[in-house]
Amino acid sequence: MTRTDMTVGDLIDLLSTCDRSTPVRLAMNPFFPMAHRVEQVVLSADETGQPVVYIAEGREADTQLGHLPPEVAVALAWQGPVQAPPIRPRRRASGK
Repeated sequence: MTRTDMTVGDLIDLLSTCDRSTPVRLAMNPFFPMAHRVEQVVLSADETGQPVVYIAEGREADTQLGHLPPEVAVALAWQGPVQAPPIRPRRRASGK
């Protein structure tokens, strides 16, 4: 199975449907999903000399914003939808 990288054009197409004033976040680590602020975009080259764009989080302590909202983790297929357990009647203490 061949995996293709998302291109700058693909990213622009996806972002073009969003309001330009909307903050951008990185969703990272599917096993412990966290949200991070985006701080930099850097153009560089990979090991073969091909151009690559890197999107980076910031260095400040508040760059990691906390847990990714569950609905985002579900949309990314990082976790399945979780339903609350059924409500059971409470047990009563016996007077013995």
